[in-house]
Amino acid sequence: MKATPILVVDAVEPSRQFFCDRLGYEVIVDMPHGETIGFSLLQNAGAEIMLQTRSSIAADMASLSGESLQSIVYIDVPDVETLTDALGDLEEVVPLRTTAYGARERFVREPGGNIVGLSSPGAP
Repeated sequence: MKATPILVVDAVEPSRQFFCDRLGYEVIVDMPHGETIGFSLLQNAGAEIMLQTRSSIAADMASLSGESLQSIVYIDVPDVETLTDALGDLEEVVPLRTTAYGARERFVREPGGNIVGLSSPGAP
């Protein structure tokens, strides 16, 4: 299992420049949102960080648009659909869905109030 923190930012570019230029991260994926970058996946020696704009989150996950988010933990799991029973009565803030890049994912609020995204690869 792998966890990727999502850092919520007003604009991706300044934070991306910091992580890449100063800490040696490389851009793995950029996804546009309007005229700017909505999110960017960065990697350095196996460590990943995702930067995502507030506006991109609001557009992609409307149920989170009123949240005062600073970060989200995004965890890769073998099969997100099999976790339904394990998640029990946790608040589901983004129901099970398939993303534009083919992943199956859902987002829940863990008991401490933090948002946790669970994702598994879609069919090839």
